[in-house]
Amino acid sequence: MTRQDKLHVVVLMGGWANERPVSLMSGEGVGKALEARGHRVTLIDMDRQVAAGIAAAAPDVVFNALHGVPGEDGTVQGMLDLMGVPYTHSGLATSVIAIDKQLTKQALLPHGVPMPGGRVVRSTELFERDPLPRPYVLKPVNEGSSVGVAIVTDAGNYGQPIRRDAVGPWQEFDELLAEPYIPGREMTVAVLDEDSGPRALAVTELKPRSGFYDFDAKYTDGMTEHVCPADIPDRIRDLCLQHALTAHRVLGCRGTSRTDFRWDESGGEDGLFVLETNTQPGMTPLSLVPEQARHCGMSYEDLVEAIIAAALRHHRERRRGDG
Repeated sequence: MTRQDKLHVVVLMGGWANERPVSLMSGEGVGKALEARGHRVTLIDMDRQVAAGIAAAAPDVVFNALHGVPGEDGTVQGMLDLMGVPYTHSGLATSVIAIDKQLTKQALLPHGVPMPGGRVVRSTELFERDPLPRPYVLKPVNEGSSVGVAIVTDAGNYGQPIRRDAVGPWQEFDELLAEPYIPGREMTVAVLDEDSGPRALAVTELKPRSGFYDFDAKYTDGMTEHVCPADIPDRIRDLCLQHALTAHRVLGCRGTSRTDFRWDESGGEDGLFVLETNTQPGMTPLSLVPEQARHCGMSYEDLVEAIIAAALRHHRERRRGDG
């Protein structure tokens, strides 16, 4: 896609996931950027009649600005595949795998991507015994944006074992992923598909003002300092970029992805771990992909158009393959 190509773009946003407010901000930002470039934009807030709304709009392409279920787990992707409508970001199979943290581990570990150990546990087990030695992390298997993450420590107030009345993700989710807690620094790398192939943009270190990089720290202005590029050794930087590219390629991500890391400096290279890969990174004013794109000399509008160009390129390639 060139700047001369004027498209009708449906921006799909909102929905009913925990991340609805973030999705609405992402969608509004994307819509304004596209209109500034002369494209026709239709904003659609995801509801149960979304297929009819998209069909009535008859867009050239859908910009998927949804976060969480059902916009990030393969549901919307399968619907758009059936409708034959081009759409941004990853496809059905990739979305199913990447939103599931345990499936992601099974996909990436054989390719040399370091990830924490751990296991999936029933929430009711936590009231009987700890699944791992403390400290450990509990997180939903298939949520994003650090929704429902809890760090369980000896000094914490959840109880030993965790009390049934303690506030935490065990009250909301039947199953949780338990992982060893990795001390140290939080970092992230965005990958962007370009004509020549995917490119890892930069490494950003995330420094929450208090606590850890949870949902509020991600999306509340002033709660987290972003250091881009991160002040880390060259070798750690190169490993972050390499692992993010590997995750993007192995999972089959499209358009853009963002891979999150923890680095325990005391362990050197062995202290670096991938936590997860996000196939639908945020596009809000505080989001990390636009920030890294700016660091690489790319405006927000250029980034949005690059993601759409990747979607149209994939759609053309897929049609040629079907033919």
